[in-house]
Amino acid sequence: MTAQQAIRLEMKQISIEFPGVKALDNVDFATETGSSHALIGANGAGKSTLMKVLSGAYSHYTGEIYIDGQLVHIRSPKDAKDLGIQIVYQEVDTALIPYLTVGENIMLDDTVNDMGKKQLMNWKRIHINAKATLERMNVKVPTKKLVSELTLAEKQMVLIARAITKKCRFLILDEPTAPLSHSETEELFRIVRDLKQDNVGVIFISHRLPELFEICDEITVMRDGRFVIKQRIADTSQNEVVEHMLGKKMGDQFPKIPIEIGGANFEVKGLSDRGKLRNINFNVRKGEIIGLAGLVGAGKTELCKALFGASRLETGELVLQQRKLSIRNCNEAVKLGIALVPEERRKEGILVQESVASNLSVASLSKFCVSRTFLQFGKEKKEARRLIQELGIKTPNELAKVKNLSGGNQQKVAIGKWLTTDAEVYIFDEPTKGVDVGAKKDIFKLISQLAQQGKSVIYASCELSEIIGITDRVYVLYDGQIVKELSTSATNEEELLFYSTGGK
Repeated sequence: MTAQQAIRLEMKQISIEFPGVKALDNVDFATETGSSHALIGANGAGKSTLMKVLSGAYSHYTGEIYIDGQLVHIRSPKDAKDLGIQIVYQEVDTALIPYLTVGENIMLDDTVNDMGKKQLMNWKRIHINAKATLERMNVKVPTKKLVSELTLAEKQMVLIARAITKKCRFLILDEPTAPLSHSETEELFRIVRDLKQDNVGVIFISHRLPELFEICDEITVMRDGRFVIKQRIADTSQNEVVEHMLGKKMGDQFPKIPIEIGGANFEVKGLSDRGKLRNINFNVRKGEIIGLAGLVGAGKTELCKALFGASRLETGELVLQQRKLSIRNCNEAVKLGIALVPEERRKEGILVQESVASNLSVASLSKFCVSRTFLQFGKEKKEARRLIQELGIKTPNELAKVKNLSGGNQQKVAIGKWLTTDAEVYIFDEPTKGVDVGAKKDIFKLISQLAQQGKSVIYASCELSEIIGITDRVYVLYDGQIVKELSTSATNEEELLFYSTGGK
């Protein structure tokens, strides 16, 4: 805490409802400037909704918000910004304008204000100011580069840069480290510590408990849209926090399902693309879960998309059940028995404006059609209800829009749509990103069940503990190449990290 006077923020008896769902039920939340506060809960607990109320994204709430004892009215994002409240959302692509440059996105609020006052823009000043902010963050991204050309991690940094260009009193970060590498996360934490010294209050929404215990001073736990407990980080433990989140003790996170591994099923030979990947070779047997381990930028996502026909290959071949495949696009990959759950679920894995039922049937529409033309809605809804129950998707009904579900339940929908296709190879790219510990356990169980059915599973993640917990073998990627193959039972996180960082 600095010598500056702390400013206290209080939210009292906040409630909000959506069609069929009471998202917040008389929630209290309090924090102050000069500190970092963790807001945590299982998917669907209401933490993101509460912060959207605070940032002005939702206006139809009931309850009161006070800053330094004074009642304030926040019914729009402008209201929040005028009070010094900034938010960086988890869905980076919806918050950035892809056809504008980095500098224009960072200085977007200033640009909009200037356009209202005068006809000519001072583009040089915009890029100078944006560059100064990035340098303060120690981020080396050209300000004149288009946002559409950035990696996911770079987009996240641009959003954070935009938030701190204004002198804010409270900065809300929703899953800020999900797309970041270890070094980028450390840079973010350095920025957070600097902001605290400048008497800014930082509110963290995250499922990565070790990070929260490293960077936060206090923690508030929510469950089912209600406040559960507020504690000093120093006075609690990670196990206690998990128990408060779930309302019960947490058992073994990785299910122990007996799986008989069969013969060779899927093989990748000499695969290279026109960008990141170079001479990739690996294989997966029936009933086997292999891990693709590596840090952010290692090439995991590029490899997953290449296997699914989403990018053009320069060399290499794919072999499934001793048959060489010719995959020119994603549609052909699906027909040949390959399924992909992508990293960016809201952008590539689900149709956010459509219903749960529509999403669960979209990968196998022909099964629900008569003469390949007329959709049988009754059959579609019946199958959706079965999958909702089987996967434990929390939704009012099968007709609810996916955009209104929590991140973990959206991920279950993204996975569930492939279960009716009966694919042979299932590819999971960072499937637990932004997902709470309870939903993670459900996803791990589902993946193990697929392997038990004799499916081949490829699990790509930078969460090395998950790689160790769920896979049978591991291929480590570094700079677009597989640098090491390891048996999971004979390795550990330290060895995986060693090879992931280029160790030889």
